[in-house]
Amino acid sequence: MQLYVIVPTYNEKENLPKLIEQLLALPVDLKVINVDDGSPDGTGAIADEWAAKDARVIAVHRPCKMGLGTAYIAGFRKAFSLGATHVLTMDADFSHNPKYIPSMVTLANDSDLVIGSRYVDGGGMVGAPWFRNALSSGANLIAKSALGLQANDTTAGFRLYRREVLESINFDHIFSSGYSFLIEMLYLVQRKGWRVGEVPILYEDRTEGQTKISRNEIMRALYTVARLTFRRFVKRK
Repeated sequence: MQLYVIVPTYNEKENLPKLIEQLLALPVDLKVINVDDGSPDGTGAIADEWAAKDARVIAVHRPCKMGLGTAYIAGFRKAFSLGATHVLTMDADFSHNPKYIPSMVTLANDSDLVIGSRYVDGGGMVGAPWFRNALSSGANLIAKSALGLQANDTTAGFRLYRREVLESINFDHIFSSGYSFLIEMLYLVQRKGWRVGEVPILYEDRTEGQTKISRNEIMRALYTVARLTFRRFVKRK
């Protein structure tokens, strides 16, 4: 397995160094691709410092904040060019704890996409206010029901993809960006018949920096669910 971990960042100077240290210390052979969207706090420079001293870290720079979905795609393409067989995506804020990665790698032997899931037995959310819990669970229920998704955690960004899964998706035809990108990717993966597995995780609310989820992100996610539901039931393609 040639595993590359994609970590998109925007103003994560407090978290990125600690995250890279923990990732590289795992009992898993992996490399880290940081995709930084021109962070004004110097996150990109921190990634460059790591890349200069450890070949397992690759820094990708973009000129400005261009959206989570396109950051993932930039990371996917970089990983492909480096020979990745598997690609894992995660947040930089420690809401996705690296300690779950070995379990996700194990499940990848029998699954084409593995999700670090809050909504299976043993999973959950820690430290988030009640309205964040309600918002998250409500969004998952709506997406799962409207789109007929089999996975329980439809908006999770903690995912391990087999390369062939990603290569089966035409990224140029994905309309959504931001967190709605995650819903659309899962919808497309399921439609193509790939096997989806879930590993329980405890999602931990960030302790450093500021959350990137805005009201606009929520509205875009709802629009994405509505658009894909129309495609599912009306357009049938």
